[in-house]
Amino acid sequence: MPALLDNVLVFGRWLRASGMDVPVGRMLDVVEALPHVDIGNRAHVHHACRALLVGRRDDLSRFDRAFDAFWRLQVGVAADDASPLPSASPGDSDSEGDAESSAVALQAVGGAAEATDLDDSVAGLRTWSDARTLARKDFAEYTSDEIALARAAMQRLEWSPGERRTRRWGRGRGSRIDLRTALARSVRTGGDVVALPRLHRRRRERPVVLICDVSGSMERYSRMLLHFAHAMERRQRRVEVFVFATTLTRVTRELGARALEDAAARVSRAVPEWSGGTRIGHALRQFHQEWARRVLRDGAVVLLISDGWDRGEPALLRAQMARLQRSCHHLIWLNPLIGTKDYAPLTRGLQVALPFVDDFLPARTLGDMSDLALHLNTLSQRRRTHGHRRLLHV
Repeated sequence: MPALLDNVLVFGRWLRASGMDVPVGRMLDVVEALPHVDIGNRAHVHHACRALLVGRRDDLSRFDRAFDAFWRLQVGVAADDASPLPSASPGDSDSEGDAESSAVALQAVGGAAEATDLDDSVAGLRTWSDARTLARKDFAEYTSDEIALARAAMQRLEWSPGERRTRRWGRGRGSRIDLRTALARSVRTGGDVVALPRLHRRRRERPVVLICDVSGSMERYSRMLLHFAHAMERRQRRVEVFVFATTLTRVTRELGARALEDAAARVSRAVPEWSGGTRIGHALRQFHQEWARRVLRDGAVVLLISDGWDRGEPALLRAQMARLQRSCHHLIWLNPLIGTKDYAPLTRGLQVALPFVDDFLPARTLGDMSDLALHLNTLSQRRRTHGHRRLLHV
Protein backbone atom coordinates (compact mmCIF):
# COMPACT_ATOMS: atom_id res chain seq x y z
CA MET A 1 0.00 0.00 0.00
CA PRO A 2 1.42 3.46 -0.83
CA ALA A 3 2.61 5.30 2.24
CA LEU A 4 0.44 8.37 1.87
CA LEU A 5 -2.69 6.34 1.19
CA ASP A 6 -1.82 4.06 4.10
CA ASN A 7 -1.68 6.98 6.52
CA VAL A 8 -4.81 8.63 5.13
CA LEU A 9 -6.77 5.40 5.60
CA VAL A 10 -5.41 4.96 9.13
CA PHE A 11 -6.24 8.55 10.03
CA GLY A 12 -9.75 8.10 8.64
CA ARG A 13 -10.30 5.04 10.84
CA TRP A 14 -8.95 7.00 13.81
CA LEU A 15 -11.44 9.82 13.23
CA ARG A 16 -14.35 7.41 12.83
CA ALA A 17 -13.34 5.65 16.05
CA SER A 18 -13.44 9.02 17.83
CA GLY A 19 -17.06 9.48 16.72
CA MET A 20 -16.69 11.68 13.64
CA ASP A 21 -18.61 11.04 10.43
CA VAL A 22 -15.96 10.80 7.68
CA PRO A 23 -17.33 9.63 4.30
CA VAL A 24 -15.05 7.86 1.85
CA GLY A 25 -15.48 10.68 -0.66
CA ARG A 26 -13.92 13.18 1.75
CA MET A 27 -10.95 10.88 2.36
CA LEU A 28 -10.46 10.78 -1.40
CA ASP A 29 -10.48 14.59 -1.42
CA VAL A 30 -7.67 14.54 1.13
CA VAL A 31 -5.64 12.12 -1.01
CA GLU A 32 -6.02 14.48 -3.97
CA ALA A 33 -5.26 17.64 -1.96
CA LEU A 34 -2.17 16.62 0.03
CA PRO A 35 0.22 16.44 -2.96
CA HIS A 36 -0.52 20.17 -3.47
CA VAL A 37 0.60 21.25 0.02
CA ASP A 38 3.88 21.00 1.89
CA ILE A 39 3.38 17.66 3.60
CA GLY A 40 6.39 18.31 5.81
CA ASN A 41 4.66 21.33 7.32
CA ARG A 42 2.36 20.38 10.16
CA ALA A 43 0.19 23.50 9.87
CA HIS A 44 -0.36 23.07 6.13
CA VAL A 45 -1.42 19.44 6.47
CA HIS A 46 -3.57 20.21 9.52
CA HIS A 47 -5.56 22.98 7.85
CA ALA A 48 -5.98 21.06 4.60
CA CYS A 49 -7.35 17.99 6.40
CA ARG A 50 -9.44 20.10 8.77
CA ALA A 51 -11.13 21.96 5.91
CA LEU A 52 -11.99 18.75 4.05
CA LEU A 53 -12.90 16.36 6.87
CA VAL A 54 -14.72 18.47 9.49
CA GLY A 55 -18.35 19.01 8.61
CA ARG A 56 -19.71 20.09 12.01
CA ARG A 57 -18.60 22.76 14.45
CA ASP A 58 -18.77 20.30 17.35
CA ASP A 59 -16.11 18.12 15.65
CA LEU A 60 -13.43 20.84 15.46
CA SER A 61 -11.85 20.16 18.86
CA ARG A 62 -12.23 16.41 18.37
CA PHE A 63 -10.38 16.62 15.07
CA ASP A 64 -7.61 18.77 16.56
CA ARG A 65 -6.96 16.26 19.34
CA ALA A 66 -6.95 13.32 16.93
CA PHE A 67 -4.63 15.10 14.50
CA ASP A 68 -2.19 16.10 17.26
CA ALA A 69 -1.97 12.52 18.49
CA PHE A 70 -1.64 11.14 14.98
CA TRP A 71 1.08 13.64 13.99
CA ARG A 72 3.14 12.79 17.07
CA LEU A 73 2.99 9.12 16.09
CA GLN A 74 4.13 10.01 12.58
CA VAL A 75 7.24 11.88 13.73
CA GLY A 76 8.07 9.15 16.24
CA VAL A 77 7.71 11.16 19.45
CA ALA A 78 7.30 8.93 22.48
CA ALA A 79 4.04 9.19 24.34
CA ASP A 80 5.77 10.23 27.58
CA ASP A 81 7.57 13.15 25.92
CA ALA A 82 4.58 14.40 23.98
CA SER A 83 2.66 17.47 25.02
CA PRO A 84 -0.82 16.78 26.36
CA LEU A 85 -3.76 16.79 23.98
CA PRO A 86 -5.86 19.95 23.84
CA SER A 87 -8.59 19.92 26.42
CA ALA A 88 -12.08 19.05 25.38
CA SER A 89 -14.49 21.83 24.66
CA PRO A 90 -17.84 21.98 26.44
CA GLY A 91 -20.11 19.29 25.21
CA ASP A 92 -17.34 16.87 24.29
CA SER A 93 -16.75 13.62 26.11
CA ASP A 94 -14.96 13.69 29.45
CA SER A 95 -11.40 12.47 30.01
CA GLU A 96 -12.55 8.93 30.68
CA GLY A 97 -14.53 8.94 27.44
CA ASP A 98 -11.53 10.34 25.56
CA ALA A 99 -9.33 7.57 26.90
CA GLU A 100 -11.85 5.00 25.77
CA SER A 101 -12.09 6.51 22.26
CA SER A 102 -8.28 6.61 22.07
CA ALA A 103 -8.16 2.93 22.90
CA VAL A 104 -10.71 2.18 20.20
CA ALA A 105 -8.67 4.26 17.75
CA LEU A 106 -5.49 2.35 18.52
CA GLN A 107 -7.33 -0.90 17.89
CA ALA A 108 -8.66 0.46 14.57
CA VAL A 109 -5.14 1.17 13.28
CA GLY A 110 -3.88 -2.25 14.25
CA GLY A 111 -2.56 -1.44 17.72
CA ALA A 112 -3.95 -2.31 21.14
CA ALA A 113 -5.59 -0.45 23.96
CA GLU A 114 -2.67 -0.99 26.28
CA ALA A 115 0.30 1.38 26.36
CA THR A 116 2.74 -1.52 25.96
CA ASP A 117 1.46 -2.08 22.41
CA LEU A 118 1.91 1.57 21.35
CA ASP A 119 5.35 0.91 19.84
CA ASP A 120 3.85 -1.69 17.50
CA SER A 121 1.34 0.86 16.25
CA VAL A 122 4.07 3.45 15.70
CA ALA A 123 6.16 0.93 13.77
CA GLY A 124 3.24 0.16 11.48
CA LEU A 125 2.74 3.79 10.44
CA ARG A 126 4.76 5.44 7.70
CA THR A 127 5.35 9.00 6.55
CA TRP A 128 3.30 10.93 4.03
CA SER A 129 4.23 10.04 0.45
CA ASP A 130 3.02 9.98 -3.14
CA ALA A 131 -0.78 9.47 -3.53
CA ARG A 132 -0.57 8.54 -7.18
CA THR A 133 0.68 5.03 -6.42
CA LEU A 134 -2.89 3.78 -6.05
CA ALA A 135 -3.60 4.76 -9.65
CA ARG A 136 -0.89 2.32 -10.81
CA LYS A 137 -1.84 -0.57 -8.57
CA ASP A 138 -3.43 -3.68 -10.07
CA PHE A 139 -7.14 -4.06 -9.25
CA ALA A 140 -6.48 -7.67 -8.27
CA GLU A 141 -4.23 -6.49 -5.40
CA TYR A 142 -6.63 -3.93 -3.90
CA THR A 143 -7.64 -4.12 -0.27
CA SER A 144 -11.23 -3.43 0.75
CA ASP A 145 -10.36 0.17 1.75
CA GLU A 146 -8.59 0.78 -1.55
CA ILE A 147 -11.58 -0.60 -3.45
CA ALA A 148 -13.78 1.95 -1.68
CA LEU A 149 -11.44 4.79 -2.62
CA ALA A 150 -11.14 3.60 -6.22
CA ARG A 151 -14.92 3.28 -6.49
CA ALA A 152 -15.36 6.87 -5.30
CA ALA A 153 -12.73 8.01 -7.80
CA MET A 154 -14.46 6.27 -10.72
CA GLN A 155 -17.76 7.84 -9.76
CA ARG A 156 -16.19 11.26 -10.34
CA LEU A 157 -14.87 10.53 -13.82
CA GLU A 158 -16.66 12.13 -16.74
CA TRP A 159 -17.74 9.66 -19.44
CA SER A 160 -18.62 11.60 -22.58
CA PRO A 161 -18.36 9.65 -25.87
CA GLY A 162 -19.53 12.69 -27.80
CA GLU A 163 -22.61 13.47 -29.87
CA ARG A 164 -23.87 12.54 -33.31
CA ARG A 165 -25.82 14.58 -35.82
CA THR A 166 -29.38 13.35 -36.26
CA ARG A 167 -31.59 13.69 -39.33
CA ARG A 168 -33.79 16.23 -37.59
CA TRP A 169 -33.39 19.96 -38.03
CA GLY A 170 -33.87 22.71 -35.46
CA ARG A 171 -33.74 26.48 -35.40
CA GLY A 172 -30.30 27.92 -35.03
CA ARG A 173 -27.17 28.83 -36.93
CA GLY A 174 -26.76 26.29 -39.69
CA SER A 175 -26.35 25.74 -43.40
CA ARG A 176 -30.03 25.42 -44.36
CA ILE A 177 -32.44 28.35 -44.76
CA ASP A 178 -35.73 28.00 -42.89
CA LEU A 179 -38.08 29.05 -45.72
CA ARG A 180 -41.23 28.24 -43.79
CA THR A 181 -40.33 30.53 -40.92
CA ALA A 182 -39.09 33.23 -43.31
CA LEU A 183 -42.39 33.29 -45.22
CA ALA A 184 -44.43 33.26 -42.01
CA ARG A 185 -42.54 36.30 -40.69
CA SER A 186 -42.87 38.13 -44.00
CA VAL A 187 -46.61 38.55 -43.32
CA ARG A 188 -45.73 41.14 -40.69
CA THR A 189 -43.67 43.17 -43.21
CA GLY A 190 -46.12 43.18 -46.11
CA GLY A 191 -44.62 40.18 -47.86
CA ASP A 192 -41.00 41.37 -47.72
CA VAL A 193 -38.46 38.85 -46.44
CA VAL A 194 -36.34 40.92 -44.08
CA ALA A 195 -34.26 38.14 -42.51
CA LEU A 196 -33.34 34.60 -43.48
CA PRO A 197 -33.61 32.33 -40.43
CA ARG A 198 -31.55 29.17 -40.61
CA LEU A 199 -31.74 25.58 -39.47
CA HIS A 200 -29.06 23.32 -38.01
CA ARG A 201 -28.86 19.58 -37.59
CA ARG A 202 -29.83 18.52 -34.10
CA ARG A 203 -27.28 16.54 -32.12
CA ARG A 204 -27.84 13.71 -29.70
CA GLU A 205 -25.58 12.08 -27.14
CA ARG A 206 -24.03 8.82 -28.29
CA PRO A 207 -25.02 5.76 -26.26
CA VAL A 208 -22.44 3.51 -24.60
CA VAL A 209 -22.74 -0.28 -24.59
CA LEU A 210 -20.66 -2.29 -22.10
CA ILE A 211 -20.19 -6.02 -22.74
CA CYS A 212 -18.28 -7.46 -19.77
CA ASP A 213 -16.68 -10.88 -19.43
CA VAL A 214 -17.41 -12.44 -16.00
CA SER A 215 -15.94 -15.88 -16.67
CA GLY A 216 -13.56 -17.70 -14.36
CA SER A 217 -10.40 -16.24 -15.90
CA MET A 218 -11.73 -12.73 -15.17
CA GLU A 219 -12.65 -13.47 -11.56
CA ARG A 220 -9.91 -11.24 -10.08
CA TYR A 221 -11.18 -8.23 -12.01
CA SER A 222 -14.92 -8.86 -12.40
CA ARG A 223 -15.98 -7.16 -9.18
CA MET A 224 -13.92 -4.04 -9.84
CA LEU A 225 -15.20 -3.85 -13.41
CA LEU A 226 -18.72 -4.14 -12.03
CA HIS A 227 -17.96 -1.04 -9.96
CA PHE A 228 -16.84 0.63 -13.18
CA ALA A 229 -20.06 -0.33 -14.95
CA HIS A 230 -22.15 0.96 -12.04
CA ALA A 231 -20.23 4.25 -11.98
CA MET A 232 -20.70 4.76 -15.71
CA GLU A 233 -24.41 3.90 -15.48
CA ARG A 234 -24.83 6.52 -12.75
CA ARG A 235 -22.99 9.26 -14.67
CA GLN A 236 -23.96 8.51 -18.29
CA ARG A 237 -27.62 8.81 -19.31
CA ARG A 238 -27.56 6.36 -22.24
CA VAL A 239 -25.76 3.20 -21.09
CA GLU A 240 -26.55 -0.47 -21.68
CA VAL A 241 -24.64 -3.13 -19.75
CA PHE A 242 -24.34 -6.83 -20.58
CA VAL A 243 -22.29 -9.57 -18.92
CA PHE A 244 -21.36 -12.93 -20.35
CA ALA A 245 -19.48 -16.15 -19.77
CA THR A 246 -20.95 -18.74 -22.11
CA THR A 247 -24.24 -16.87 -22.53
CA LEU A 248 -25.20 -13.20 -22.46
CA THR A 249 -27.30 -11.44 -19.79
CA ARG A 250 -28.52 -7.84 -19.82
CA VAL A 251 -27.99 -6.24 -16.40
CA THR A 252 -28.78 -2.58 -17.15
CA ARG A 253 -31.86 -2.60 -14.94
CA GLU A 254 -30.04 -4.34 -12.07
CA LEU A 255 -27.22 -1.76 -12.14
CA GLY A 256 -29.78 1.03 -11.91
CA ALA A 257 -29.90 0.63 -8.12
CA ARG A 258 -28.45 3.68 -6.37
CA ALA A 259 -26.38 1.66 -3.88
CA LEU A 260 -23.60 -0.47 -5.34
CA GLU A 261 -24.25 -3.27 -2.84
CA ASP A 262 -27.87 -3.55 -4.01
CA ALA A 263 -26.78 -3.46 -7.65
CA ALA A 264 -24.16 -6.18 -7.10
CA ALA A 265 -26.69 -8.41 -5.33
CA ARG A 266 -29.20 -8.01 -8.16
CA VAL A 267 -26.57 -8.75 -10.81
CA SER A 268 -25.39 -11.88 -9.00
CA ARG A 269 -28.98 -13.18 -8.90
CA ALA A 270 -29.53 -12.35 -12.57
CA VAL A 271 -26.35 -14.07 -13.85
CA PRO A 272 -26.54 -17.83 -13.24
CA GLU A 273 -23.09 -18.69 -14.62
CA TRP A 274 -20.80 -16.19 -12.92
CA SER A 275 -17.14 -17.35 -13.13
CA GLY A 276 -17.98 -20.04 -15.68
CA GLY A 277 -16.38 -20.79 -19.04
CA THR A 278 -15.88 -18.30 -21.87
CA ARG A 279 -17.53 -18.36 -25.30
CA ILE A 280 -17.18 -14.83 -26.63
CA GLY A 281 -18.40 -15.59 -30.14
CA HIS A 282 -21.55 -17.31 -28.90
CA ALA A 283 -22.30 -14.42 -26.50
CA LEU A 284 -21.86 -11.85 -29.27
CA ARG A 285 -24.13 -13.81 -31.58
CA GLN A 286 -26.79 -13.78 -28.87
CA PHE A 287 -26.25 -10.03 -28.49
CA HIS A 288 -26.80 -9.45 -32.20
CA GLN A 289 -29.89 -11.63 -32.34
CA GLU A 290 -31.63 -10.18 -29.29
CA TRP A 291 -30.32 -6.69 -28.55
CA ALA A 292 -28.23 -5.12 -31.32
CA ARG A 293 -31.10 -3.43 -33.17
CA ARG A 294 -32.29 -1.84 -29.95
CA VAL A 295 -29.04 -0.67 -28.32
CA LEU A 296 -26.71 0.05 -31.24
CA ARG A 297 -28.81 2.82 -32.69
CA ASP A 298 -27.53 6.40 -32.85
CA GLY A 299 -23.90 5.40 -33.39
CA ALA A 300 -23.17 3.65 -30.10
CA VAL A 301 -19.68 3.27 -28.65
CA VAL A 302 -19.08 -0.35 -27.59
CA LEU A 303 -16.70 -1.33 -24.77
CA LEU A 304 -15.91 -5.05 -24.78
CA ILE A 305 -14.14 -6.03 -21.55
CA SER A 306 -12.41 -9.42 -21.62
CA ASP A 307 -9.01 -11.07 -21.26
CA GLY A 308 -9.53 -12.88 -24.57
CA TRP A 309 -9.45 -16.46 -23.28
CA ASP A 310 -12.08 -18.10 -25.46
CA ARG A 311 -13.27 -21.72 -25.71
CA GLY A 312 -15.54 -21.18 -28.67
CA GLU A 313 -14.99 -21.46 -32.40
CA PRO A 314 -12.58 -18.84 -33.83
CA ALA A 315 -14.59 -18.57 -37.06
CA LEU A 316 -17.73 -17.64 -35.11
CA LEU A 317 -15.86 -15.05 -33.04
CA ARG A 318 -14.33 -13.52 -36.16
CA ALA A 319 -17.71 -13.19 -37.88
CA GLN A 320 -19.40 -11.69 -34.83
CA MET A 321 -16.59 -9.21 -34.20
CA ALA A 322 -16.75 -8.05 -37.81
CA ARG A 323 -20.50 -7.58 -37.52
CA LEU A 324 -20.16 -5.71 -34.23
CA GLN A 325 -17.63 -3.28 -35.66
CA ARG A 326 -19.83 -2.55 -38.65
CA SER A 327 -22.81 -1.88 -36.39
CA CYS A 328 -21.25 0.62 -33.97
CA HIS A 329 -19.47 3.94 -34.16
CA HIS A 330 -16.37 2.78 -32.27
CA LEU A 331 -15.35 -0.61 -30.85
CA ILE A 332 -12.96 -0.62 -27.89
CA TRP A 333 -11.59 -3.83 -26.37
CA LEU A 334 -10.51 -3.42 -22.72
CA ASN A 335 -8.15 -6.10 -21.45
CA PRO A 336 -7.02 -6.25 -17.77
CA LEU A 337 -3.95 -8.28 -18.76
CA ILE A 338 -2.40 -5.46 -20.79
CA GLY A 339 0.53 -4.09 -18.84
CA THR A 340 1.31 -7.27 -16.93
CA LYS A 341 4.77 -8.75 -17.27
CA ASP A 342 5.54 -10.44 -20.61
CA TYR A 343 1.95 -10.16 -21.80
CA ALA A 344 1.21 -10.45 -25.51
CA PRO A 345 -2.19 -10.92 -27.23
CA LEU A 346 -1.39 -14.39 -28.53
CA THR A 347 -4.56 -16.28 -27.64
CA ARG A 348 -6.51 -17.75 -30.50
CA GLY A 349 -9.55 -15.61 -29.75
CA LEU A 350 -7.61 -12.34 -29.72
CA GLN A 351 -5.76 -13.19 -32.91
CA VAL A 352 -9.01 -13.42 -34.87
CA ALA A 353 -10.72 -10.54 -33.04
CA LEU A 354 -8.10 -7.78 -33.04
CA PRO A 355 -8.37 -6.94 -36.78
CA PHE A 356 -11.90 -5.68 -36.04
CA VAL A 357 -11.04 -3.69 -32.91
CA ASP A 358 -10.56 0.06 -33.16
CA ASP A 359 -8.76 0.48 -29.82
CA PHE A 360 -7.13 -2.22 -27.68
CA LEU A 361 -6.65 -0.65 -24.23
CA PRO A 362 -5.77 -1.74 -20.68
CA ALA A 363 -8.30 -1.95 -17.84
CA ARG A 364 -6.07 -3.09 -14.98
CA THR A 365 -5.62 0.01 -12.81
CA LEU A 366 -7.44 3.14 -11.73
CA GLY A 367 -5.12 5.11 -13.99
CA ASP A 368 -6.28 3.01 -16.94
CA MET A 369 -9.89 3.93 -16.17
CA SER A 370 -8.97 7.61 -16.02
CA ASP A 371 -7.18 7.34 -19.36
CA LEU A 372 -10.21 5.59 -20.82
CA ALA A 373 -12.47 8.45 -19.73
CA LEU A 374 -10.17 10.95 -21.44
CA HIS A 375 -10.06 8.74 -24.53
CA LEU A 376 -13.85 8.57 -24.74
CA ASN A 377 -14.10 12.32 -24.35
CA THR A 378 -12.02 12.80 -27.52
CA LEU A 379 -13.88 10.32 -29.75
CA SER A 380 -16.14 13.02 -31.16
CA GLN A 381 -13.07 14.90 -32.37
CA ARG A 382 -11.76 12.00 -34.45
CA ARG A 383 -13.10 9.84 -37.23
CA ARG A 384 -12.48 6.13 -37.42
CA THR A 385 -10.03 5.13 -40.14
CA HIS A 386 -10.57 1.60 -41.34
CA GLY A 387 -7.43 -0.46 -41.43
CA HIS A 388 -5.83 1.47 -38.56
CA ARG A 389 -5.95 0.03 -35.04
CA ARG A 390 -4.77 1.72 -31.88
CA LEU A 391 -2.95 -0.77 -29.65
CA LEU A 392 -1.78 0.63 -26.33
CA HIS A 393 0.54 -0.80 -23.66
CA VAL A 394 0.86 -4.19 -25.31
